[in-house]
Amino acid sequence: MGILQTILSHLGIPKEDLHEQTLLHRDLQLDSTEIVELSLELKRQFSVRVKLETRQDMTLAQVCQRVETAIQSEISLSQT
Repeated sequence: MGILQTILSHLGIPKEDLHEQTLLHRDLQLDSTEIVELSLELKRQFSVRVKLETRQDMTLAQVCQRVETAIQSEISLSQT
């Protein structure tokens, strides 16, 4: 979750506001542009595509889970 916290802090969100159960929309009030920025930065950092729904509120833990799933999928594809 460290990289996710760093990315969000670059978007102007204080690190002390970032916890596993923090919601992107309700708690952090990220708009659709910021969600896209977050998704693009995750892609740059992890070299995987992470789709973040702009209409569905997600916790930071759920975002981390999506990143982990995308990485595992990429690893599985590269091994076949």
